[in-house]
Amino acid sequence: MMRKVRKAVFPVAGLGTRFLPATKAIPKEMLTVVDKPVIQYVVDEAREAGIEHFIFVTGRNKAVIEDHFDVQFELYDTLAQRGKSDQLSRLQRLQPSPGQTSFTRQQVPLGLGHAVWCARELVGDEPFALLLPDMIMQSEKSCMRDMVELYEQTGNNIIAVQECDPAEAHKYGIVGRGETTHTGFRITGMVEKPKPGTAPSNLYINGRYILQPEIFSILESQEKGAGNEIQLTDAMLRLEKRQPFYGYHYQGRTFDCGSPEGFIEANVAFALWRKDLNQGMAGVIRGLLDDYEPLLHRARG
Repeated sequence: MMRKVRKAVFPVAGLGTRFLPATKAIPKEMLTVVDKPVIQYVVDEAREAGIEHFIFVTGRNKAVIEDHFDVQFELYDTLAQRGKSDQLSRLQRLQPSPGQTSFTRQQVPLGLGHAVWCARELVGDEPFALLLPDMIMQSEKSCMRDMVELYEQTGNNIIAVQECDPAEAHKYGIVGRGETTHTGFRITGMVEKPKPGTAPSNLYINGRYILQPEIFSILESQEKGAGNEIQLTDAMLRLEKRQPFYGYHYQGRTFDCGSPEGFIEANVAFALWRKDLNQGMAGVIRGLLDDYEPLLHRARG
């Protein structure tokens, strides 16, 4: 019988060096897009997909992430006493239930594959979702929810992909596209950062996966790859020889909040997405474009 996807892994041990000095004491996952930390968007996406257990693979100086998903008694009490029921209700809706969150340490920075392997005991012998916290999605229906539905149709490994400029394919992990199946397609191959002109398609892996637990035994013996790290893609290539992989072609927008450009873009896009903010934001953006037009013109030229 097909096992339900109940657990999700969030690798949040990265140092966030591209955002220094902001991330010297604050985890990059706690930087805010409008009024929510980046990690909250990713957890909300998993929750919408029916995930019941949220597993965070953390590192040093990441305790504030655990605090964020804990009950803040003093804050809740203060909001209640001051009659701020809307703010209190919102915080309570975002609050995981007791026992829904687990935290484990990635004690050495050996890459994404190693971070996933660190969650093996908490995941156990179950399929699980993997959501990279740098990538946040914007769509009416969550990316992971659609992926879970495809998993329920196929019972196999699922990878979310999106189109990129073919000239940029060498910057990403790229998949080969096979026959269409249900709401996805059979993946015929994967390659990490292919040489220019050799990519099997322009479909890049956008940071969302559903993986079978057999990946852990492969990661156990996985040799270091690019960057002298244990690469998840290398392990998936080995697993692909035993089990099928399917692609889900996500049609929404993905923002790479691990880069300053993507982070700024996400703030603007999500502010405009919000009905309570979009009218005011439109005016702000128009004003900024007028004020900074000379600089933009110089950048274009």
